[in-house]
Amino acid sequence: MDTKFPEAVNAAAPEKRSRGARVSGIDRALQILDFLQAEMKPVGAYAVAKAVGAPLSTVYVIIEDLVEKRLLQRRSDGTVWLGPRLYHYGLAYAESLDFLNVATHEMQDLCREVEETIQICGRDGDHMVVMAMADGPGHFRITSKIGSRVPLNWTASGRLLLGHLPDKERLEIFRHASKVSPTGRANTNPEALSEASANALRERLSIQINESDFSVACIASPICQPSGECLATISIVLPEHRVVQDRDRYTNAVRKAAERIEATLGWR
Repeated sequence: MDTKFPEAVNAAAPEKRSRGARVSGIDRALQILDFLQAEMKPVGAYAVAKAVGAPLSTVYVIIEDLVEKRLLQRRSDGTVWLGPRLYHYGLAYAESLDFLNVATHEMQDLCREVEETIQICGRDGDHMVVMAMADGPGHFRITSKIGSRVPLNWTASGRLLLGHLPDKERLEIFRHASKVSPTGRANTNPEALSEASANALRERLSIQINESDFSVACIASPICQPSGECLATISIVLPEHRVVQDRDRYTNAVRKAAERIEATLGWR
């Protein structure tokens, strides 16, 4: 939202602004939304202006903008109430909280079971991002932390996160998003990556060894919504020699962890 609205005093938060300080359009919009939430009923523009300490003309302009964007809705009597767009935002936020709560709990359980570092990863455009992480109890440590972003083709999780997409779309993403990894071992061939991505999702398992870091392996399983979309992954990050020594133990454990997350969320 642009900030062309007139300068006014933020009466709703005097401790944060001195008198005469400029109040942005987004601040005024939030004041209006906060007031409606506190009132828990439709309210007229005059009452809103009085509550937030803004000129009535300013409030009218902001309300019109919010109504147009479906963040507010106007009732037949002229009052305004929270709009349907906020409902969809709230649903998305609630779903993410449910997912992360469940996934984090399972992540901790899996960490205790296999005694290795566990990550919950998602997609951020052309990158995989670490959303949550539990360090294993040993001395083995990895460089990626919560918030770390790496190209999709470097990781087992990255391949899974694209596996549900149509072939053409998946191939195009790998064409423009694939980068050479620090070890030089990550596959950058878009056709091979696209095929591996689809196969990994079907098998609910993806493994990479030494592709992003030397002597580091990752075993990942997808967390899929009922639609089949891979929303995120749960993965075990461990020294490569342990995968060779006891591959079945880790692959079975991570698959079951992903299935439990889906079951708990009602997605299976």
